[in-house]
Amino acid sequence: MKCENCTKAECSKKKKNADNAELSEPLPAGDGHEKSEFHRLADARIFLSDCLACGNCVTSEEGAKIFAQNQKELFKVLSLNKKCDAAFHRLVVASVSPQSVPYFAVKFQLSVCEAARKLCGFLKSLGVHHVFDSTIAADFSILETQRDFIQRFRRQTQDEHAFPMFASTCPGWVQYAERVLGDLVTPHICTAKSPQQIMGSLVKSYFASQKNLAPDKIFHLTVAPCYDRKMEALREDYYTELFDCRDIDCVLTSGEVMQIMEQRNVSVKEVEESSLENVFGGTTCQFVRHEGTSSDGYLAHVFRHAAKELFSMEVQEITYKTIKNKDFQEVCLEKDGETVLRFAAAYGFRNIQNMVLKLRKGKFHYHFVEVLACPGGCLNGKGQAQSVDGKPERAELQEMEALFTQVPVQSPESNPHIQELYTSWLEGAESQKSRETLHTKYVSAPPSTARVDMKW
Repeated sequence: MKCENCTKAECSKKKKNADNAELSEPLPAGDGHEKSEFHRLADARIFLSDCLACGNCVTSEEGAKIFAQNQKELFKVLSLNKKCDAAFHRLVVASVSPQSVPYFAVKFQLSVCEAARKLCGFLKSLGVHHVFDSTIAADFSILETQRDFIQRFRRQTQDEHAFPMFASTCPGWVQYAERVLGDLVTPHICTAKSPQQIMGSLVKSYFASQKNLAPDKIFHLTVAPCYDRKMEALREDYYTELFDCRDIDCVLTSGEVMQIMEQRNVSVKEVEESSLENVFGGTTCQFVRHEGTSSDGYLAHVFRHAAKELFSMEVQEITYKTIKNKDFQEVCLEKDGETVLRFAAAYGFRNIQNMVLKLRKGKFHYHFVEVLACPGGCLNGKGQAQSVDGKPERAELQEMEALFTQVPVQSPESNPHIQELYTSWLEGAESQKSRETLHTKYVSAPPSTARVDMKW
């Protein structure tokens, strides 16, 4: 990666600091600052070596907020729940990303379903009250992305920014687009919230109302495969001013959760299994995934839906054509000898860079692009698939992919809870409340000094 904000020596120094980060000091507890039982914690920091774009994306104020996105925040709440007056207790809820579970499966040497139950059991042993499977949030995100695509397709002659439409699920990509690429790209980004942020709305709105709790009485932790989810949780549009709280209170990467287990010398065999839950109060008997082999498969789901909705064509099998490298693939739909849909998946910033350069030249002729910052997709997030020196653990990643592909696929449309929530929570799929809850907007930052042609 090339960055113009520091020298090579400074980059090396920052990386060395990251590799040699020491355990933090004990967490103060109460007026007497007695030693907490949760004291062997490592501080959460984002170093240049962890960054997917450039230093211009993180201000000093944001850096301080990211620093607070660590285990200390979780354990502070857990400690207060045990010691202080019940009036100050908070319900602790954890939402687990589907792409995080294969990481634990590899580490535990278990199946994905078994690993999910062990992870749930461990989090509850710490004092977490509910552990949710966040697949339902991805269901909503995919369905809303499909809806956005159909609307764009039907107004494309009146809207110059309708296509290409870029997926909004990856916070690293969205951050880069807003702060570096600006108006060239932001109008093209799908307005559907990412799964993490929809899960935030589900927990702090729907689940809170079911429990008769104010949003600030719930501490919402998410377990995710990448550090960029920490930045995403800090977005201003995911903050409720009335209750002075965010939809996501703390984000821990899969690796950080694993670090907690190691610091506490937890044996996986001794962890009592517990099933993941859903926001309705029931348990998830079977762990399912979407069609993507390393992500939520937005391309496949939107492609099939668009083919059926716009051209009355049922797509049984999707044929991917590799363009230049395995992380840039193309899918086309033909009807009567004409290409009517052209989709692509662009993973990794080298492919994103090429995509943007072609867009500038007016030579990027796609209807939809599933954009992910990490090469190989979400399973390769820097919060779980990285070695000590910051390089991808390729063997581990291959194991994760193999385990993930064994998980049964479920389409968003077949989730029986989705329509119930659209009706009971959102007042209908086409309602104003649904739009406000499940969608957001992207705003270009002031011009950046970063170059879009930097070498990744």
